[in-house]
Amino acid sequence: MIKKILIDCDPGVDDSLAILFALYRKDVEIAGITTGIGNVTAAQGAENALRILKLAGAEDKIPVCAGAECTIAGETEEFPEFIHGKNGIGNVELPESQQKTVEKDVCDFIYEKACQYEHELVLVLLGRMTNIANTIKKYPDFSKKIKQVVAMGGAVGTFGNVGPEVEANIGGDPEAADIVVQAAWDVTMVGLDVTMNTHLRMQDVEEACRYCREECRPVLEFAKNELEYYMEGARKQNWMRGCCPFHDPLAMIVAVNPGVVFTQKRITRIECNGKYTRGKVVTDLREYPIEGRYVTHCLQVDSVRALNEFFAVFQ
Repeated sequence: MIKKILIDCDPGVDDSLAILFALYRKDVEIAGITTGIGNVTAAQGAENALRILKLAGAEDKIPVCAGAECTIAGETEEFPEFIHGKNGIGNVELPESQQKTVEKDVCDFIYEKACQYEHELVLVLLGRMTNIANTIKKYPDFSKKIKQVVAMGGAVGTFGNVGPEVEANIGGDPEAADIVVQAAWDVTMVGLDVTMNTHLRMQDVEEACRYCREECRPVLEFAKNELEYYMEGARKQNWMRGCCPFHDPLAMIVAVNPGVVFTQKRITRIECNGKYTRGKVVTDLREYPIEGRYVTHCLQVDSVRALNEFFAVFQ
């Protein structure tokens, strides 16, 4: 069965890997790509998405719409250039695409796709949840039209990457994340508990370049080049050597094959206050928990199987 997905992202090195995986996965149809502020501006992210589509031979086949340039509260902040580079894709310069972004309010675009693929569409969220939260606010029946939401974000039983217990996507717009996890739909969060325990090694990418199908070689060479910058950022941030966490690609893999992770449903809220805990994913396993909705959290991962899933699409 073909999975119809809409990708909301902030490309982003790891976002680009997730997009490429979805493009080459035969049982996936990408209904659209939307972008928001995060690793780069929403406009730069949309430009990156267009160039990635061109690289993969999908120019003019998938609509791209730029979205929120600030959080729900109207905030902006500096971009993590030391991880993703100035342009978001490791400072690799891809050829410009002739495709243009969809000139439409991103909430309208997302809602139209939800109506077009009603009860079929899977939202794969790879950045802050601002676009989705704004769509919920604008269209109260939006959540009823969506089959599933799979989001890269959060940290349940481990430490964060932008705060003691805060992950970047959720910490970037906690109010938006809380709106999304409280909506009446099926949400799976693929957080640092599993993405930090799945390591993409440069050796793996180099081997994939050697053994891939010929038509995949340009995209894997691009991945190798942008990952050189990204892995240096992982060394600085996480003390990793010759490898990096597998954040957004793992979320995309979970969206198409949830068997790579062990999950647990928990009542969930997002902390929107606190000097050190703003953006923390709060779960409650007590008999009488806090007010909230059940969210599926990924707690363990078969990292070997996940990486094999990723590279298989290029072989």
